[in-house]
Amino acid sequence: MKLFVRLLAVLAMISTLSFAGAASAQDKENTLYLDTNYGRVVIKLRPDIAPNHVARIKKLTRQGFYDGLKFHRVIEGFMAQTGDPQGIGIGGSSLPDLKEEFNPRPFERGVLGMARSSDPNSANSQFFIMYGDAAWLNGQYTAWGDVISGMEFVDQIKKGEPPAKPDVIVKMQIAADVK
Repeated sequence: MKLFVRLLAVLAMISTLSFAGAASAQDKENTLYLDTNYGRVVIKLRPDIAPNHVARIKKLTRQGFYDGLKFHRVIEGFMAQTGDPQGIGIGGSSLPDLKEEFNPRPFERGVLGMARSSDPNSANSQFFIMYGDAAWLNGQYTAWGDVISGMEFVDQIKKGEPPAKPDVIVKMQIAADVK
């Protein structure tokens, strides 16, 4: 009987580990590593609230689009913006602009949102990371991710519009792609 109970316990543990491994693999597909000169920022992607924007970020990330791009607009207490290959805030990728995916996620510290022009359907590749709360952005911009660690590195990004010597994204990767 004791052997049977031990066997059941071992089987339960194995099935739990298998489930945890599957869940972890799925989490890695929706986890973004944004490396700065100060350290790694880990971002939870939110396809549940902005599937098309997350798909765009993942596509561009896998192409290496973001590697080396400047943080061209960094406002103390507000946000750090990047994603323009020209480095001045007016450029984007060669892909078509995205239709807005406004959602209920409030813009607060650590939330990532997609930058756009006055046209709500003009988001392309530029995004920002919030330093603080900005309720006036709620329902006006698409939130697509949350910083889950490394916000202290975002805090160190040089400030300015543009910064005198802008920091860059050293490398951006989907966790599932990192070996």
